[in-house]
Amino acid sequence: MRRSREILLMLYHDPRYHFDRVVVCYTDRGAPGDESCAGGGRIRVLGSQFMEIESLAGTSPIPYHRITRILYDGTLFWGKGSGTSIPG
Repeated sequence: MRRSREILLMLYHDPRYHFDRVVVCYTDRGAPGDESCAGGGRIRVLGSQFMEIESLAGTSPIPYHRITRILYDGTLFWGKGSGTSIPG
């Protein structure tokens, strides 16, 4: 199964996909349900250890191990520990 970073890089670079249709949900302690989600348009950097998400307060680094699921057009594309992964 692919890891979240590999999935995000594929969605970003593969011309079959539009990154603005991606939603990434991640563990965010203190947020409702301890989870936050960000659309692809808010993701500024896909680094080697973390992605950077833009917010009103600036950018925040989110380590890849905190990603819980990745959706594409509202459909689950990848889920942590679920075995769900669409091949690219």
